[in-house]
Formats: sequence, C-alpha cells, structure tokens
Amino acid sequence: MENNKNDWEILSEKVVYDNAWISLVHHEVINPSGNPGIYGKVHFKNIAIGILPLEEDDTLHLIGQYRFVLQQYSIEIPEGGGSLADDPLLAAKRELLEETGLSAERWDKILEMHMSNSVTDEYCIVYLARSLSQGKALPEETEKLDHIKLPFDAAYQMVIENKITDAISVAAILKLRLMQMEGKI
Repeated sequence: MENNKNDWEILSEKVVYDNAWISLVHHEVINPSGNPGIYGKVHFKNIAIGILPLEEDDTLHLIGQYRFVLQQYSIEIPEGGGSLADDPLLAAKRELLEETGLSAERWDKILEMHMSNSVTDEYCIVYLARSLSQGKALPEETEKLDHIKLPFDAAYQMVIENKITDAISVAAILKLRLMQMEGKI
C-alpha cells in the first residue's frame, strides 16, 4: 500500500551549517500525530556514485582508504559524487578513472537507493563496469587509496563477515550476487 500524503507541516526552517557538499537544516514542525516537534535534515548537494568494476574472470576492483569520519580503514567499491545537474554516468566514469586508473567499455546501472533517508536526502546510483582497461589513477589530494583486486566471491564473503561495511558497497555487492543467482549476469 502506498500513502503519498505528507502528514508533516513545516512551521519554519533554518540552515544551521552549509559548505560545498552539504547543508544542515533545522525544521520546526507539526508531526503526523499533530504535535509540535523538530526535525534535522542533511541536504546533499551531489549525487552519490558507486562503481562495481568487474573483470571477465570475476575479479572485482576495490578501494581501501582511511575514512576520517569513522576514524578507521574501510574497504569499498570505487565511489564518489557527481553534480545533480550532470549525467551520473559521466561522474561514474570520472570516479573510476580517478580512484583506480580503470576505464570501462560497458556500463550498466544496477542499483538506485536513498542513503539514511530518515536524516538525509542523499541519493545514490551504482553502475556495473565491465570490459576494463588499466590506466593511471588520479586520486584527489584528500585520497590516499589502496587499489585492491579480489575474486568477487572473496569480496562477497567480506560482506557476509562484516569486513566490508560501507553501505553502498554492501548493497552493490549483494545486488550483484543476486543478479548472478538469477542468471542476469
């Protein structure tokens, strides 16, 4: 069943933080029960992009990096952001090249999702990239990346064992496994 009715009333909103990537908005609201309340929203100014670069032999290219926010090392699929005004596939191609040095001849959109939609409006698209060729990686100055190559089954097992915990990576790897099981790849 779908209920598309908006039961929230916004009384006021105020931007309490803003930078080039995100803004934080404080809302005074009337909630669906009719009571006054507050709600905070993190607005993302870019679309999140994830790429599953898969070789013909089922080798998956991953990235390892230290994540400032988590204060820990994270193994992930290549990811980044793209302008909301641009074609997300162009951002995916750019991010794959920057982080791994790879380019791909075949691109398939396999997943669209909202990230943490109780507090953010972040939207994500994940592509499967195939027919890969290796070039030189061009990471941004904020990125110190390890390029990791693993059999897809090993990456899948890392998800099962909670060794890969990045949300986009987990969703993308599980989606690819499902596609394999259904004979769609």
